[in-house]
Amino acid sequence: MVLANASETESLERSGHAETERQHSTKVLMLGALGVVYGDIGTSPIYAFREALHASSSSVARNDVLGVLSLIVWALTIIVTIKYVAFVLRADNKGEGGTLSLMALARSAYPPGSRLILVIGLCGAALFFGDSIITPAISVLSA
Repeated sequence: MVLANASETESLERSGHAETERQHSTKVLMLGALGVVYGDIGTSPIYAFREALHASSSSVARNDVLGVLSLIVWALTIIVTIKYVAFVLRADNKGEGGTLSLMALARSAYPPGSRLILVIGLCGAALFFGDSIITPAISVLSA
């Protein structure tokens, strides 16, 4: 039987605690990412469904409802599979994603003095922030 000295035991305990903490924070970040990715996509079909049926005649037929529902389901499927899986997941900065991470990747491809990428990245982050603020407000007002 091999006995570990005190410093090895303490190091193992710390690394085990750090690993548990890292797994917990990863789960929290994954949940937050789901809210960001699917939050806007999840509320937009509500508006689209209501407006698509409102634009038709005064009486709504079963085929109208199924047609609009089918369009929404297929649109969401195509958006998620093509846009997010094929494009967004390929662009990462050492495992990190998001607007500012993509800005960091773009800045590494351009000369160090280029401010255009910084301005575009900050505008993208501002648009994302504005979208995250306005979506819940629109959802509440339209309910």
